[in-house]
Amino acid sequence: MKKLKNIINSGLVIILMSLCSCESWINVTPSDRLAEGMLFKDREGFVKALNGIYIELNTSQLYGQDLTAGALDAMGQYYTNFSSSSHTYYQYIKLVFTGTNEKTLFDNMWKKCYLVIANCNTIIEKCGEKNDNLPEPYFSMIKGEALALRAMLHFDMLRLFGPIPSELNKESIPYQTTSEQQISALLPGAEVLTLVEKDLKEALDLLEISDPYLAENKNVYDDTDIAYRQFRMNYYAVKALLARAYLWGGDRTSAYTTAMEILKAVRQPGAELFPFVTNAAATNSSTPDRVFSTEVLFGCYNSSRETIYETLFAPTLETTSILTFAGTLNSGRVEELYDDKNDYRYRIWATYNNNGNSVLYHRKYEDFEDNSGTKTYRYMVPLIRLSEVYLIAAECCDDLDEAIGYLNILRNARNCFSVYPTIDGLKNYITSEYRKEMLGEGQMFFFYKRKEMVNIPDGTQANGTMNVELNKYVVPLPDSETSQRTSTDISK
Repeated sequence: MKKLKNIINSGLVIILMSLCSCESWINVTPSDRLAEGMLFKDREGFVKALNGIYIELNTSQLYGQDLTAGALDAMGQYYTNFSSSSHTYYQYIKLVFTGTNEKTLFDNMWKKCYLVIANCNTIIEKCGEKNDNLPEPYFSMIKGEALALRAMLHFDMLRLFGPIPSELNKESIPYQTTSEQQISALLPGAEVLTLVEKDLKEALDLLEISDPYLAENKNVYDDTDIAYRQFRMNYYAVKALLARAYLWGGDRTSAYTTAMEILKAVRQPGAELFPFVTNAAATNSSTPDRVFSTEVLFGCYNSSRETIYETLFAPTLETTSILTFAGTLNSGRVEELYDDKNDYRYRIWATYNNNGNSVLYHRKYEDFEDNSGTKTYRYMVPLIRLSEVYLIAAECCDDLDEAIGYLNILRNARNCFSVYPTIDGLKNYITSEYRKEMLGEGQMFFFYKRKEMVNIPDGTQANGTMNVELNKYVVPLPDSETSQRTSTDISK
C-alpha cells in the first residue's frame, strides 16, 4: 500500500502542470518544456506521466463522480427525485440537458476528457515506435495502456454525445490522435468506433508481450506493477472494453468471441484470475467488499472515494441531494429489482433513522476503517468488471441453453437461485442483472441507449415504466465545442 501511494503521489507533478492551463500539461510554456525533457528521460519519468493520467480519471468531471455514480447514474433511471424540481439531479433524471447547470457539467466533462486524451497522446508520441529511454517490457506496457485509455475516453464520449447505435453514420465527436492543440473534424460515429477498435487492438498487441498477467518471468517488474494491475489498463480489461465496443457497433459475433476468449483465459482451473467475490468478503461486517473487487478487470484507485458517498448517498443528506431508490427497503424499487434476498448485492441497501424519518440509502461506496492497510477495494471505483463479460456472452450467444448458463453462473456467484427463461425472458434478466451489477458505475444509461429502449424503468416512482424518445439518449455537444467550430467557420 505504501508503495502504491508513493507512486500515485509522484504523479501529482503532472496534475500541477495540468492546472496551469487548459492545454496539455506538456505544451504550456518554455519552462514546462524543460520539464518535459526531464520527464521522459527515463522509465521513471514515463511512469510518472502515466500515473498523472490515472489520477486525472478520478476527478469529479470524469470517473470520480459525473461519469459514474453521479449524472450518468441519474440518467440511468435508478433514482427518485422525490417529485422535486429542486433536486440536484432533477433534469438528468428527466433526460433534459439544456439547463445552465447541465450544460456546464457536460462542458466541463468534455474539456477534462479531451485534456486527458491530449496527455495520453503526448505519452504515445514520446514512446514513438521505439525509445531507448524506455526499455521493454515497460515500453510496450506504457504505450499499450496509453492507447487503451485514449480509446476508452473517446468511446465514452461517443456513447454520451454520439448518435444512437442504429444511426452511427451520423456526425458525432472528434477523435484526437495528437497532442497538438487543434480543432479536429467531427467524425461519423462508425468511424470513431473503428478508431476505438484500432487503438484497442494495437494496445492488446503491445500488452500481450508486456502485461505482468501474461508474463512467465515476473522478476523484470516492480512489485507494484504486479500487485495493482486491476488499477491499470491491463490486457484483460482492454479485451473486455473491445467486446463492449463491438457490442455498441452491433457486431454480436465479435463481441461473443472476444468475451469467450476472456472467460477461457481467466477461468483456467488452478490459475483463476479475477475470481468471484467470496461470501466472507462480501458479507464481512467490518470491512465488506461491496464492489466485489476481486472480479474487477479495471477500476480507478480513488483515495477520496468516500467523497462520492458523502456527496451523493449518505442518509443524512437532504432529499434534494440524496440519490436513492423510490420506496422502502421492503417495497418499491428494491423489492422489484432483487428477486432473491440472499443476493450479495441486496445487502448494500439499508435504512437510517434521520431525525425520525426512515431513509433508504445504498452503501456501495461507504467507507470503513482498515487498520491493516491491505483493503485496497476501499478506494476502488469499478469501470470494467468480469460480470459484464458474462452478460455479453449471454446476450450474444445464439444457443439459449448456453446463454442461460452464463446468466446463471453470474447469478449463482451472487448467491441467487438459477433461472430458466424463454428468449424474451432472458433479455429481461440480462437487463435486470446489468441494473444490479452496475449501480454506481454509470453504465445503465449507455445500456438503454445501446439497446435503443423506448420503455424503461421510471426511477422517480416506486414501480412502473416511462417512455423515452430516442433523441433523449443523445446529449448535445457542449457550447464550448460548437462555438469554437462556429468561430472557425466565420474566420474562413
